Amino acid sequence: MGPQDWLRPDCYAEDTPPDSLTMPAKKNNKKKTTANVSPEQRKAALEAKDAGNKEFTAGNYDAAAKHFTAAIEADPTDHVFYSNRSACYASVGKLNAAIEDAEKCIEIKPEWGKGYSRLGVALFKKGDLDGAQKAYAGGIACDPNNVQCDDGLAEVRKAKEQQMLNGGKMADMSLVEPVIGIDLGTTYSCVSVWKDGEAQVLANSEGDRTTPSWVAFTDDGRLVGDSAKRQAAQNTKRTLFNVKRIIGRQFSECQEEIKIMPFTVKEDKATGKPIIEVEVDDEPKDFTPEQISAMVLEKMKKTAEVALGRPIKKAVITVPAYFNDAQRRQTKDAGAIAGLDVLRIINEPTAAALAYGLDQKNAADAGADVKSTQNILVFDLGGGTFDVSLLKIEDGVFTVLSTAGDTHLGGEDFDTALAEDVSSQYKKKSGQDIFTGDDRAQRKLRTACERTKRMLSSSTGANVECFVGEHEINMPYTRARFEKVCEPLFQRCMESVKRVLDDAKMTKAQVDEIVLVGGSTRIPRVQAILSEHFDGKALCKSVHPDEAVAFGAAVQGAILSGARDSATSNLLLVDVIPLSLGIECEGKAFAKVVPRNTPVPCKKKQEFSTVQDYQQEIDVRIFEGERSNTDGNHLLGEFQIEGIERAKAGEPKIDVIFEVNTNGLLTVTARDQVTGAQADVKLQHDRGRLTPEEIDRMCKEAEEMRAEDERAERENLAAMERGDDDM
Repeated sequence: MGPQDWLRPDCYAEDTPPDSLTMPAKKNNKKKTTANVSPEQRKAALEAKDAGNKEFTAGNYDAAAKHFTAAIEADPTDHVFYSNRSACYASVGKLNAAIEDAEKCIEIKPEWGKGYSRLGVALFKKGDLDGAQKAYAGGIACDPNNVQCDDGLAEVRKAKEQQMLNGGKMADMSLVEPVIGIDLGTTYSCVSVWKDGEAQVLANSEGDRTTPSWVAFTDDGRLVGDSAKRQAAQNTKRTLFNVKRIIGRQFSECQEEIKIMPFTVKEDKATGKPIIEVEVDDEPKDFTPEQISAMVLEKMKKTAEVALGRPIKKAVITVPAYFNDAQRRQTKDAGAIAGLDVLRIINEPTAAALAYGLDQKNAADAGADVKSTQNILVFDLGGGTFDVSLLKIEDGVFTVLSTAGDTHLGGEDFDTALAEDVSSQYKKKSGQDIFTGDDRAQRKLRTACERTKRMLSSSTGANVECFVGEHEINMPYTRARFEKVCEPLFQRCMESVKRVLDDAKMTKAQVDEIVLVGGSTRIPRVQAILSEHFDGKALCKSVHPDEAVAFGAAVQGAILSGARDSATSNLLLVDVIPLSLGIECEGKAFAKVVPRNTPVPCKKKQEFSTVQDYQQEIDVRIFEGERSNTDGNHLLGEFQIEGIERAKAGEPKIDVIFEVNTNGLLTVTARDQVTGAQADVKLQHDRGRLTPEEIDRMCKEAEEMRAEDERAERENLAAMERGDDDM
């Protein structure tokens, strides 16, 4: 049967904001409790609480706290109001106020476990491990099934064990299993790790701190990184790059990217995914984008292992903020194939903000005058993707307010525009078209154009130089012409900048810093239009544009590993989802359940019903996007719920629950309130995703290739030691 249409109902929120968003806090005056609350006061209190919940969900913690304060003033007898305000204060680092409100909550309702978990979180963040342990234990005593208190106790025990290992001081990093941070870029990747109290970017075997995200298959074996890129012009069909642009997408969605890929990309008829076909050992072999990405990740993993002198198993991997659910999941699958336990997927601009925040903390520690609360705009323009995020940093809490971007805009597009212009000029002047249909010539031209583009960032003129057969290209090219050719692409960046400001309801004047990330931000015109938009404001260049994302990922890795030292102990990330999530309703209408820019992790629930009498099964279709009609949005997946209440249209009540975890990954369930019928399969983006069996198979293949690479390396080293003439 086809998908059934549903009625769209009113949304209802959880009674309190999710505990997982709470952390750091400050002092507030106690309100005198009284039992004499009139119906009018109670109504006003509940209205204020609802307004506070909405602001909290939107990440506006100060505004939410004001609403909860109004609720307390109207009705100081309700423990939930104090609990909610404690969460707000904790989320902005006001620990004393969070503790006081949590204690008041417990005083009013001592049998309520959540009050103890609020208190435990605030005490733990303040460094009072004994107090936090007592708070969590108290919560479990009155509510044995309280997950937050149980998890909190485990974290306290872990922190105490680390202190004991280091003589009562902060844990020795050498005793903690390292979690590396990997910036898996479209054109270049970078790996970093927290070591000796700071994030350190690790150099690869060639001595470079970034590695081309290129993979090549040759007659002598597989190449990854610089060696793969260097031989691309002589081996175009078997050299793979820009794979990040097609991971997690359908073949039908990738046609523009595939046009400029000289290797073979075909459609997997079973899943609709793009598949890369390459000749390996004289036989055609198919690879998924995840497998190729895994080869790059494996290179980064090996770089870290060599640098640290120990095996690496755990990682944090970054993705563009605008990556959708499928792209995030398949990036995580790539990590699994590479032999990594991916603890967290975080957004690239958020990682860069961590790097900036740590840089500011170091400056403050050194005596510089640094604002304790800042609104920063992270402008991340890389080789293949563009992201812009607006964040609020307050006392170590990084809250993403809004995000926007374009996963098909970056340095590669500037190279393409430049190459097309040079090709057109050469054809016009010489009357010869030497590039069309010749993959090798195209690769040589693009390499030359990339080199010229880089030179034009520091000079007003340069030459495009390359040899194609008997033809020598030596064409003068000015920065002014490059800017004119690429101006439409540059202006596309500003559309996203305007959108994040609008979404956050913030003016240009309220932005304290504009942080540049990504190699393409070195282009003078990009910097100029950005500064002009903010009325001449100076741009922040304190973080390394190529390394900031990996740096921030390493900071997050340190936090997840439990390596909490003076630099990381007060840091907390509160990220958001980039695209609205919802289901298809009557007439292909898109019913949003989770609006974009909702903080994660989050759990949202809506009630739906049928539009046909006595309907007992429904196909639930899940979409992401911002269009009001599902035809304009992206289908994530679908599942069926059977056995719903047999009743007239509009009478059955079916709860649909969307849950987004800290990696930005989505789970959806549906349940009939009357019959208890529930969908058998939770959406884990099965559409086009690798099965566990496929991942296991690909892991084994990766292991075989790894062994073959190591064998080839040993043979090459032996040959070099013998001084063979052909080496």
